Amino acid sequence: MRRVRPGAAASRDGSGNAVARPAGEERALTSVAAGDRFEKKPEDLPRLWHVTLSVSGEEAPLKEVRRALEQLAHDHPFLLTSRYANDHAEIRYWEEARDLHDAAAVALRLWGEHRQTAGLPPWEIVGLEVIDRQTYHQRIAEGYGPAPASPVGVHPY
Repeated sequence: MRRVRPGAAASRDGSGNAVARPAGEERALTSVAAGDRFEKKPEDLPRLWHVTLSVSGEEAPLKEVRRALEQLAHDHPFLLTSRYANDHAEIRYWEEARDLHDAAAVALRLWGEHRQTAGLPPWEIVGLEVIDRQTYHQRIAEGYGPAPASPVGVHPY
């Protein structure tokens, strides 16, 4: 490491060593434009994913299943539609997430995390489909895939 003589300005070279500059010599400053350093890439931005979650288990009274799904829809306001019977249900909704893995992780936690608060039956998840918005609309346009959720809400099969 070089010593810097008294009265001389100091800076560092590319390897981090101190380098002497003659007194009065200005050091060139560089700057980074706002946003250059933390630029978000398109793949990091949230996207919409259509989720279909299927659950089933032992029979439960239809009134209780309906009430629990209505409470889930209240707790989880972006719930699009759910269909139910006394031993199974299907929930469809849009999830905003960075990628499919994140959307699927949220979907797989949905039933368990709301089981107590919504009073959901102790059913297990038996199916999960997560598709991006483009694929969902492509399927609808081609005439296959789930029909658009209408009417929105909680309905028996």
